[in-house]
Amino acid sequence: MKPRLLILDDEQRMVDILAMVLRREGYEVRSFVHPTGALEALRTEPFDLLLTDLKMPGADGLSVLRHAKTIEPELPVILITAHATVATAIEAIHEGAFDYVEKPFDNDELKALVHRALDVTRLARENRYLRAELRSRYQLDSLVAESSAMREVLELVRRAARSRSTVLITGESGTGKEVIARAVHYHSDRVGNPFLAVNCKAFAESVLESELFGHEKGAFTGADRVKSGLFERADGGTLFLDEIAEVSANFQGKLLRVLQERKFYRVGGADERTTDVRIVAATNRDLRSEVATGRFREDLYFRLAVIPIHLPPLRERPEDIFPLARHFLAKWNTELSRKVTGWNPAVETYLLRHSWPGNVRELENTIERGIVLAQSECLALEDLLIDVSMEAPPSEGGIQRENLQTFLDRAAADRVRTILKEVDGARAEAAKRLGIERTTLYRLMRKYGIVDDK
Repeated sequence: MKPRLLILDDEQRMVDILAMVLRREGYEVRSFVHPTGALEALRTEPFDLLLTDLKMPGADGLSVLRHAKTIEPELPVILITAHATVATAIEAIHEGAFDYVEKPFDNDELKALVHRALDVTRLARENRYLRAELRSRYQLDSLVAESSAMREVLELVRRAARSRSTVLITGESGTGKEVIARAVHYHSDRVGNPFLAVNCKAFAESVLESELFGHEKGAFTGADRVKSGLFERADGGTLFLDEIAEVSANFQGKLLRVLQERKFYRVGGADERTTDVRIVAATNRDLRSEVATGRFREDLYFRLAVIPIHLPPLRERPEDIFPLARHFLAKWNTELSRKVTGWNPAVETYLLRHSWPGNVRELENTIERGIVLAQSECLALEDLLIDVSMEAPPSEGGIQRENLQTFLDRAAADRVRTILKEVDGARAEAAKRLGIERTTLYRLMRKYGIVDDK
């Protein structure tokens, strides 16, 4: 979409020249010789930039600037001024103008200024949009958590976010540790500052040290320039150290010093540097066992685990399976421009009985795969590419292995569906036959993903 520019100058010849120059640059231009028409257009149409003369008969460019800012506060305004009014133009910049161009102006200079104004404001808008999107994505109320275990986790996150204390997030791979780490950051007073993440397992020790602490030029072969590390770049914000259990004993000592003193040296550097960074660490290992076996320093463990947060695996919170599946269904429908409305009973049974060793990440990948391959508006097992024979191998006597909670949930879901079908979806009658309150029936229907037409 072409940027739309609004030009205002009392000289028709100047307006025509400006319009011609800027249209040749690919911009859509509307031009006026009187402020009334220009401001009215600004009230009724979207524009990306206003280019206005500073001195016009019966009008003042400063008043035009002020009116424009009341209509569209973020609109960039460039002033056209004669040499005698440069001081006024500088005053206008203090009141919110982007810049000014002095008559007679060079066409290339004008085009460069317009391009710069549009680029700066575009980046500012994108930055605001991304911040809003991130805040929305990591708002605790928007995170899917129906189970009591996850609700307790989110409440702990809410309380932990208010402090600057280090947080240690534990849990199996795929449980959402980075999501929780970001939620801690975006609910803290550090939200306006960086959130940086590093996977400690992905780097050799020497490379990880450079990544975190930075290095000076010539510190090692290939260090042809000074590089700031994550502790510097995340200053005032949050640094997420994923897979923290994978770092060596030597590196653990260096990390402990930073946590204790908030000071460090760049690799090859002689100047001590300070940092104000909140550390959130994560691991899928049992760090207490690592400490007991001597693989992880006890003092570092206690420094990291000031606020411990444990994420239970998905198999231990089956109440979250269907809500998460519906969430991912909506997400990937949007991402992939599909219109899959749900899944058939076979998929529902699979979602409930599968043990989800890959946890939430595996569930999301399964739903994404299903939406990509779906042949209708309703997901089927074949869309998920599931080998049913490989799921839940039979135990002795041919009875399928499943824990008691899974068995009870499946039986309850089947019973609710059967009664709803018998009463043709009449929920009041179904609740009566089941011997439960109607609100309890609604809760069970949500829990088990049961949908009818009533």
